[in-house]
Amino acid sequence: PTQDLIFPPELMTPVVLHQTRWFRGERVAWVSPVSLEELVLLKSTHPQAPLVLGNTALGPEMKFRGAVHPLLISPSRVAPLFEVTHAPQGVWVGAGLSLTQVQMVLEARVEALPQEKTELYRALLHQLRALAGQQIRNVASLGGNIVSALPNSDLNPVLAAGGCRLRVASDGGSREVPLDQDFFRGFRTTLLGAADVLVAVFVPETRPGEFVRAFRQAPRKENALATVTTGMRVVLGPGAVVRDVQLYYGGVGPCTLRAARTGQALLGRPWGEAMLQEAYSVLLEEVVLPPGAVGGKVGFRRSLTLSLLFKFYLEVQQALALMVRPGPGPRELSAIRPLPCCIQPGQQGFQEVSGSQSEQDAVGRPVMHRSAPAQATGEAVYVDDTPPPQGELFLALVTSTRPHASILGVDVSAALRLPGVLDVVTHADIPGHKARSFMGYEEELLADKEVSCVGQLVCGVLADSRDRARRGAAAVRVRYQDLPDPVFTVEDAVQRESFFLPRRRIERGDVCKGLETADHVHSGELRLGGQEHFYMEPQSVLVVPVGEETEFHVYVSSQAPTITQEAVAETLGVPSNRVTCHVKRLGGAFGGKVTKTSILAAITAVAAWKTGRAVRCVLERGEDMLITGARHPVLGRYQVGFMEDGRITAADLQYYANAGNTVDESPLVVEKMVLHMDNAYNIPNLRGRAVACRTNLPSNTAFRGFGVPQAAAVVESMITDVALCLARPAHQIREVNMYRGLSVTHYGMRFDPENLWRCWEEVKGRVGLGPRLEALRSFNQDHRWRKRGAALIPIKYGVAFSEAFLNQAAALVHVYKDGSVLVSHGGAEMGQGIHTKMQQVVSRELGVPSSQVYVSETSTASVPNSCPSAASYGTDANGMAVRDACQKLYKRLEPIRTKNPKGSWDSWTRAAFLEKISLSATGFFRGPDCYMDWEKMEGQPYSYFTYGACYSEVELDCLTGDYRTLRTDIVFTFPPGLGLYTLEQLSFSPGGLLYSRGPSQYKIPAVCDVPLSFNVHLLPDSNNPHAIYSSKGIGEPVLFLGSSVFYAIKDAVSAARAESGLGGAFPLDSPATPERACLACATPFSQRVPVSEPGSFTPWALNI
Repeated sequence: PTQDLIFPPELMTPVVLHQTRWFRGERVAWVSPVSLEELVLLKSTHPQAPLVLGNTALGPEMKFRGAVHPLLISPSRVAPLFEVTHAPQGVWVGAGLSLTQVQMVLEARVEALPQEKTELYRALLHQLRALAGQQIRNVASLGGNIVSALPNSDLNPVLAAGGCRLRVASDGGSREVPLDQDFFRGFRTTLLGAADVLVAVFVPETRPGEFVRAFRQAPRKENALATVTTGMRVVLGPGAVVRDVQLYYGGVGPCTLRAARTGQALLGRPWGEAMLQEAYSVLLEEVVLPPGAVGGKVGFRRSLTLSLLFKFYLEVQQALALMVRPGPGPRELSAIRPLPCCIQPGQQGFQEVSGSQSEQDAVGRPVMHRSAPAQATGEAVYVDDTPPPQGELFLALVTSTRPHASILGVDVSAALRLPGVLDVVTHADIPGHKARSFMGYEEELLADKEVSCVGQLVCGVLADSRDRARRGAAAVRVRYQDLPDPVFTVEDAVQRESFFLPRRRIERGDVCKGLETADHVHSGELRLGGQEHFYMEPQSVLVVPVGEETEFHVYVSSQAPTITQEAVAETLGVPSNRVTCHVKRLGGAFGGKVTKTSILAAITAVAAWKTGRAVRCVLERGEDMLITGARHPVLGRYQVGFMEDGRITAADLQYYANAGNTVDESPLVVEKMVLHMDNAYNIPNLRGRAVACRTNLPSNTAFRGFGVPQAAAVVESMITDVALCLARPAHQIREVNMYRGLSVTHYGMRFDPENLWRCWEEVKGRVGLGPRLEALRSFNQDHRWRKRGAALIPIKYGVAFSEAFLNQAAALVHVYKDGSVLVSHGGAEMGQGIHTKMQQVVSRELGVPSSQVYVSETSTASVPNSCPSAASYGTDANGMAVRDACQKLYKRLEPIRTKNPKGSWDSWTRAAFLEKISLSATGFFRGPDCYMDWEKMEGQPYSYFTYGACYSEVELDCLTGDYRTLRTDIVFTFPPGLGLYTLEQLSFSPGGLLYSRGPSQYKIPAVCDVPLSFNVHLLPDSNNPHAIYSSKGIGEPVLFLGSSVFYAIKDAVSAARAESGLGGAFPLDSPATPERACLACATPFSQRVPVSEPGSFTPWALNI
């Protein structure tokens, strides 16, 4: 038996294969013709009907932009679109072939022909191998890629530069069309008519003296739309004189652009440096982007037009050197040297358990996640996998389109007229509390009279299907009156004193005196962008009315079932005992499924209460990103005083966090910033202030690290600036200032940094720091356009909640007569393996194999009043509660074991039942009494500190900003921090609309971003008396260590700046995207690009 879907046999008959097939749905018809003539007839009859093959362009438009096409034409059985015909001077490639098939055709031509004839084929292969991902290339068609006419197309510039031709069919017959500058008419438009069908593409062979190259720069190495692409071709005559040149660019205008004037300026010139310098001047004048151009990155894109031309020049020079003439030296050729890509062996080290430990005791052993097989096979059940209850409805949300406005009216009449739409839920329908309160502020569940951000929830539409609910939501019309002066940036908020109170401040020593007595004083700042949670499972809720005494079951993807239970109960005006929350597992959370989830669950519950039917609400990725907020963007400013030997005498730090439109947990986030502003450094005179800025962006919320990744990054930026000012290695400045011996934090908490130093020294020893840094210096001397950098970063992270009541936990353990054990606890399984670890606890405490232990869902009916799974404290707290319950049970079984010491576990449990001994027990853990007195600026807000260190080494392409992490050694996870500091970037329009609402605009780390050599080790023999079995909370602390890549990039940028005669400290904001890294390198190319005066134009995106 198999679970694979079979292809319907009736569609495989010969009759079906040779006849046109029509499929008709509620709003769309699908037709599949079998001949080119029939296809042309269909297009002439229905010119606006799109052709669909891979659906890689049309599908996203229909799903995410609401595009509707009454007729879709599938030409997948039209044979001429898939033919490959070899001609004397090239090859005709069917426009219907997938990009993978095209790649195979071109690879075969490269293999069969002399190299001089395959210049164009190899350039196309270069682009094809980086275009999208393999799955996309397997279905996306060549013709679709061409006629989509994306402004940043990877293939069109190369095809145009190579002189390719198109065969086009229409009701007027067949014709050939040159693929050149006249083919592209504007944004996603070409000279092809609506009824034209692209049949095939002619790709010519090249001739001796003809050189073709293609280049691209993209935000991520794979699966990313390009920022700028190029296709460049030159034909050189005797003496390397330019006889013909074609320069095409993508990503620098509304369509593929030919630099005709630049090409004309090169004709008749010898291929050399003088020609190149003139080309730069003409190109800079010819390819102009307005400062507010769509897509932003204007300076970067213009710089790339120059640097990619330089790469083309060097490629041709190198090819000429292989033939007849001397070429550039290896230092210059570093510009076209590819970044390393070979994966090196990595290591993951575990500490061996004691030989005396029982074989069935799983504690301390590397154990596979208990749900891994089910997750890998797709059998793991998430909220949206729950079978629909009878009569289930779907809820789609209507969100604000204005950042700051009064609501004049909500017109739902058009929505209610749509098929399947049953009702609408508004603010007036809420029977209980209409807002959630936190820290003295209220957040409306559904907006009533005013909205304060784009994406704020206004109402919800109920329908009998998901698609119908979304169509209904799109039909709702909200009338607004804009309110003046929306606030978007922290600078705006500071100017208008728009804050969420309280502000937080900690100071020790005399900062003013410490600055006065320092040898040097430096001021700087670091701006850190937000970060989307990007959990695999979006926000998901299913609320089922039980039908008796207003009882509800809530199936929810939440880190905090009790908070969700309370929100639903308060909103409906019922006691909490009428609401049961069920959490089986979460497909990721990272802090983003606490407050916003409870609000979504409350709104869904109102819909279920109003209709008396089960209601499901599952957000699309774009909705989720728009509505739920992200990590807080932070502006950190600092003034630091330091001595000639690198010792820091004083530091004054100020943190401004962009909280968004509601308070959420922002005051707690800024608290944690000032508590961690020392990171691992003992600064005698230290002052830190932090404030949450109230703006008209979607409210930001908790995220893994809870402010620490931002706070510690600012401190490390300060340390790095000190090193740059003194022209000393940064790791030396860190060592001089790190805590030593028994120490006291700036808020008076005592600790021993021994393990901090052990982590630090172990990483130094494993990488061989001295020789590695010397090798980096040697590499940088030998390479003009490639630079390597390295950074070694420590972390000291406080574990547990500073509010003591949040550190408690409870558990319920049942033992059945057959000896099997059922465990319920208050922690939420969200991929971190808490259920697996609870199995290990039970296995040790009861002396049973893990296979006999089952951990059930987290439910408020089994374990009440649970605290959120957060702060890296879930295992510590719930593990102690489970142990408490197990120890009670084990003690109850003592008389049974005494009577039958050689009996088995299941014989003891059966005997206990016969002797009327309870085999069920609750466990409780009170947790540490953490506290912080903000008036006295002292306290013990954490149970203990977790320590780690990480070394990273990168190689940077100074011309494009692309980099590769060569090596990472971590004594301690890594990719989320890597994305935060180097890749993930949220973009907002000048009107406060989030641009980056999906994976095409927002890039998270992929396999291609993993360090080529990745070595992970746990610190051996590290005792922790404050947690169960010496456990250490590592969920959050290690995220910050991803900043080691950021500071390695900054180190490489510093080496690049030295080539331009620039030294000392310089700004580099986070994330260190290719754009920022490239511009910070200050190459001659980026310095040629004029910079527009801020305030003289409206930028495409806000600098949040």
